[in-house]
Amino acid sequence: MTKDLKVGCQTFTWEMLGNAFAGGPDDLLRAISQGGYSGIEITDTMIGHYAGKPAEFAAALKDNGLTLVSFAMGSKSGFTVKEEIGTDLEATQRWIDFAAEFPGAMVSIGSATVVSEGPRDDKFAIAAEFYNRAGELGKKSGVDVAVHPSSHHNTLLFDRADYDRIFALLDGDLVGWVPDTGHILRGHADILDTLRTYQDRIRYLHLKDVDAGGKWAMLGKGVCDTPAVIDIVAAAPKFNGWLVLEEESDTAAADPAAAVKINRQTMRGYGA
Repeated sequence: MTKDLKVGCQTFTWEMLGNAFAGGPDDLLRAISQGGYSGIEITDTMIGHYAGKPAEFAAALKDNGLTLVSFAMGSKSGFTVKEEIGTDLEATQRWIDFAAEFPGAMVSIGSATVVSEGPRDDKFAIAAEFYNRAGELGKKSGVDVAVHPSSHHNTLLFDRADYDRIFALLDGDLVGWVPDTGHILRGHADILDTLRTYQDRIRYLHLKDVDAGGKWAMLGKGVCDTPAVIDIVAAAPKFNGWLVLEEESDTAAADPAAAVKINRQTMRGYGA
């Protein structure tokens, strides 16, 4: 296993609590730093008062000894509504501009999701148009853009056939991939084959675990062969070295900060 691996934490662990989380971005930075992480992937929902203030966010990251790995964004359009492509691209440009202030930081764009009636085929075409155009914006600004497929409700990108379909429509030079072990395990018969097949698109990795029934589990407590996954990802030609842990289990819902700290300890057992 490569020694150059860096371990970050995704803020969705807190975001999934909804109104039960009363804190803000500074609480997230503190918890993630104290959990032993060196990087953070924060979402458009959790950036809070730092939105549009990259210099202030950079100072807060420095105070906590953290690097911005990626900025993750979504849209109510699910990136599948043609009339919303322009609005979605405007939002993408704003977050690209934000990420551009952090050397090496990427923009991760959420999974295409079905939010309206209409043929499924059309939604793949709309999503691909958006992702490719977003990738063009990123290239012009010097910020790598990647897609992050999900297994959540109404996702368009659930199983292997969906991955094959969207990747056939995406320009691999413009749009990277953030594979998520938990989401892949929930929809694919063979996660390792999926990772190998699209290895050249991988930019960084989301690590989480599920049990045999697809229920979220703490890292190392489910069916994910984490060492095998890391070996494939670490050999990807465009992999930037970041392993981003994201926890959605019931354990995390009870105490996010404690759960992510445990996961960081688990990763040390894997040599990262």
